[in-house]
Amino acid sequence: MTTQPLPLAGIRVVDYSHFLAGPFVSRCLAALGAEVIKVERPKEGDAGRAHAYQINGQSGYYLQQNMGKEGLCVNIKDPRGLELVKKLVDSADVFVENYRPGALNKLGLGYEALSKSNPGLVYCSVSAYGHTGPDAPRPGFGLIAEAKSGIMAMVGSPGEAPPLLRIALGDMYTGANAVGAICAALLGRVKSGRGQHIDLALYDCLVSMHEYAIQCYTLSGGKDIPQQTGHDLPNSTLYGVFTAKDGYVVIAAQVDDAWKRLAKLIGGEVLAGDPRFQSQSGRNENRLEILGLVRAWVDKYTVAECLAILDTIDVPCAKVQNIDEVLADPQIHARGMVVEQEHPVLGKIRLANLPFHFSECDTTIRTPAPLLGQHNRDIAARLGYSPEQIEAMVGEGVLYAEAAAGESA
Repeated sequence: MTTQPLPLAGIRVVDYSHFLAGPFVSRCLAALGAEVIKVERPKEGDAGRAHAYQINGQSGYYLQQNMGKEGLCVNIKDPRGLELVKKLVDSADVFVENYRPGALNKLGLGYEALSKSNPGLVYCSVSAYGHTGPDAPRPGFGLIAEAKSGIMAMVGSPGEAPPLLRIALGDMYTGANAVGAICAALLGRVKSGRGQHIDLALYDCLVSMHEYAIQCYTLSGGKDIPQQTGHDLPNSTLYGVFTAKDGYVVIAAQVDDAWKRLAKLIGGEVLAGDPRFQSQSGRNENRLEILGLVRAWVDKYTVAECLAILDTIDVPCAKVQNIDEVLADPQIHARGMVVEQEHPVLGKIRLANLPFHFSECDTTIRTPAPLLGQHNRDIAARLGYSPEQIEAMVGEGVLYAEAAAGESA
């Protein structure tokens, strides 16, 4: 039921970012009710527009991260274009960028320059290493941060090169942190009257994710360095991936009570009462024996049979699902995690929703990502430009729009 306005209604965000981390931040802010204006360069636009999956000249990658925004495509190398962007930022509450530190200073779009004319501006920067430290000038992507953070070294099978995670963990987690930081800065502005610069690094954010490895190392005096373990966690027996007749299941029976129920199922009272396995430390010490018993039990069943049996004894478990199974999952549909939109070029499209669930408002974005330059004229008009000025900028290429955007762009 929608009984309240969205939390960020009335907040204007200028999205001067590309690819993933920055666009994800502003997509989240749009879902929370902010007016988000995405600023892109002429002809190519956001580099994410060239990323797969491509259909009819449109990028699914771009559509996913830029829904709910208005699109402005402007040549800031032209003084009129730069002036337009600065006017836009002067009217904004939030500015989001994810360029290498210092890059926007050269254009007059750094925090110091923009905050002089708009002291209430919350300026959020996302970069590989942040704006301070010896690595600040270096280029980087999520993959680089994953490798340096120690996370990659812990996944995969012993003796093999670590696998790629296949999800943009660094970008998405940094983006989620940015959303929280921006909302906090906006709240702080209510009291102080001033905005501030938020400096987020992919590397920092991934290091902050270590709920286990860092404390193991520091508290052990440097003796405990987590290693690759393959398909289970040696310090959380039993917690891992197992092979059934027709696929894979995960079982999480690391808690004492869950383990006892699982042990009774596969080995009766003898196994459930084995004194060696009554504590997690005992199970960890006898991990290989336990793994052998559970693997042998799972191997006798199909995935569906295994899950049905484990559900009857309330042991947490799940099938390792492919993406087609995820999209067909009734739980995902019940939670509204797939959103349908009407795109001007592609027609009906289905994309992943955000996980926000508020009791008094709906954060589902129904409007698709903008075509390149789709809202040029409208945005310029709202900034006070006359029809004649707008037409001159359109005619001289200061404002650019792709053909599909139509003559109104």
